[in-house]
Amino acid sequence: MSDPVFFVPSRRFTAIEIANLTGAELIDSSYADKVVSTIAPASEGGSEALVFVEGRRNAGVLESLRAAAILCTSDVADQVPAGIAVLVAAKAQAAFAQIGRLLFPAAASPGTITGETGVSPRAFVDPSARLEPGVVIEPGAVIGAGVAIGSGTIVAPNAVIGMSTQIGRDCYIGSNSTVQCALVGNRVVIHSGASIGREGFGFVSGPTGPERIPQIGRVIIQDNVEIGANTTVDRGTMADTIIGEGTKIDNLVQIAHNVRIGRGCVIAGHCGISGSVTIGDYVMMGGRVGLADHLTIGSGARLAAASGFMNDVPAGEVWAGLPARPMMEFMRDVATIRKLSKPKRG
Repeated sequence: MSDPVFFVPSRRFTAIEIANLTGAELIDSSYADKVVSTIAPASEGGSEALVFVEGRRNAGVLESLRAAAILCTSDVADQVPAGIAVLVAAKAQAAFAQIGRLLFPAAASPGTITGETGVSPRAFVDPSARLEPGVVIEPGAVIGAGVAIGSGTIVAPNAVIGMSTQIGRDCYIGSNSTVQCALVGNRVVIHSGASIGREGFGFVSGPTGPERIPQIGRVIIQDNVEIGANTTVDRGTMADTIIGEGTKIDNLVQIAHNVRIGRGCVIAGHCGISGSVTIGDYVMMGGRVGLADHLTIGSGARLAAASGFMNDVPAGEVWAGLPARPMMEFMRDVATIRKLSKPKRG
């Protein structure tokens, strides 16, 4: 449930404005002036709420729906109760998210915690750091020697930006995060507690036990990447660790040294990516996926949650299981085990 203590709507929208903004079709023009001031799940709704329903399998909530307007697919539009503005969109959830971002911009992109508008006198900024106009440095943040930060970027309380790190424009560096040995693009969001650019887990056997291999590479984060809270991205050993443009990474993900992740990937929480793995573009990884070192995951592949990977995955394939294998093979194995486990009659 939304609470105006935390998120205040930016303005109100009429049904016809929503149609024009999203490209949705307003089924009945007499509802053009219906006012929306919030968003809500269809199961809760509200007198000024915008909700969405996508597909017949979700149509059960329509019978008792209370809302000002609904974004829905054409196959359920005729089931919406009277009195609600019906907006038909092929991708109802995407249109709903678009309006949600306009209604609640503070929920769509993080802002300052303390309300600072410049460099806080309670932050430490090395004299050699270069900050473009419009940078916000909040209390307790530490900006090291030779750092460069672009305009519109916010560095939240107690964040640490290591020596010579470069951060682009309109970024957000969350509280208690650490960014070092890194080149960060524009519009990058790094959430609280993330650790970017720490040394990778590289050791070689020595006479008294493991001895460290120097990790002298960098982390390169391209534009529009988002990195979740308490995620770690290790710098490369001698090559770079690279995260491609538009990739979104959840909380508590481990990305080891020399990993290369392509564009537009989605990586869910608790994934572990071992050293020197190469991941193509638009790969989707469910939660708790584990990848052994030096693997190649082809572009467009989908890796099921809690799967463990010991082999390369070809582009576009769906794999699951432990050890992971193609989805159809995994499903056949599961079916066989279930059949064998059934007690014999007689």
